[in-house]
Amino acid sequence: MGVEEEFLLVDPRTRLLTPVAAPVIATAEARLDDRVAPELTRYQVETRTDPHRDLGTLAEQLYANRLHLSRAASAHGAGLVSSGTPVLSPAGAPPFMPGDRYERSARAFGALDEEQVCCACHIHVGMDSREEAVRVSNHLRAWIAVLIAVAANSPLWSGRDTGHASWRTVCWARWPAAGPPPYFESADHYDDLVATLIGTGVVLDAGGIYWDIRPSHHLPTLEVRVADAALTVDDTVLFAALVRAAAATALAEVRSGRSAPRPDPHLLRAASWHSAREGLTGTALDPVSRLRTPSSRRIRSLLDWIRPALDRHGDSALFDSLLSRLDLHGTGAVRQRAALRQRRRPTDTVDYLIAHTLTAPGGGGRG
Repeated sequence: MGVEEEFLLVDPRTRLLTPVAAPVIATAEARLDDRVAPELTRYQVETRTDPHRDLGTLAEQLYANRLHLSRAASAHGAGLVSSGTPVLSPAGAPPFMPGDRYERSARAFGALDEEQVCCACHIHVGMDSREEAVRVSNHLRAWIAVLIAVAANSPLWSGRDTGHASWRTVCWARWPAAGPPPYFESADHYDDLVATLIGTGVVLDAGGIYWDIRPSHHLPTLEVRVADAALTVDDTVLFAALVRAAAATALAEVRSGRSAPRPDPHLLRAASWHSAREGLTGTALDPVSRLRTPSSRRIRSLLDWIRPALDRHGDSALFDSLLSRLDLHGTGAVRQRAALRQRRRPTDTVDYLIAHTLTAPGGGGRG
């Protein structure tokens, strides 16, 4: 598995986003090489890990990426923040990174691009074939809302609480090929639909397929894209372990010939929105049973499903430790809201995010 993390760059004095992505990336490349890359706007930057089997080495590289990127940001007068949405933003449209694709996107999507200063965490899980990747996606669709709730870390926008644990999920769902993916009969079915979307100009290219789960268009992986940028490395590692175990469990069901559930696509979207609003502190909508249950019960169902895979990977001990911390301190959304309540000023919440983005693995730092 491999991980892509997206970050925001903020001015430590004003706490507003600051457009220094280009020089920060140039400086960070000395240590991170191609593990650092641009995003849509000059306010954002992305890091990538190598493929890993072990959660411990994954955590080490995630922390090293954050540390080197933070030092590069500091060299250009910026702080590094890992949050699905910014707490405070300058007025007006964001400055975009240069490049033909970004320019074409701005022309095609207009204000939609301007309102997407959002950051995600993408988990790549290795697959033997695209055919199996598509079929695993079918099995994972019913769990998308649970994954959104676990990874929620974007409750704030423009200095106020949005009333949603994952506002990024709500913003991102407006793209023409976003949210829960369709059910696909085969890899050919997937390719045919993607080709149609590109050919009709609905999306620019394969990279513009923003479904929550998709076969990567350039790697032999299945990419799970539902998560907000995680506040800490521990949060990212917990989510990566969860996704890998879910993908492995789904793969076993595919190979055993078990059919994937086919919930109504409107219920899938409704369940995603519901979890984006509630996070783990409220209720969850099960798109298969069509029942609303406490979020804690729904995640326990997911954990029961994936437990054998966690054991096979040797992940159970670390996963359970990280899950206990999540139960104790809450998701990133819970912690952001607590910081806003305790410190009262949005600027202080930005300071909280800067500090906790660099929490070392196993270092706590949840308060």
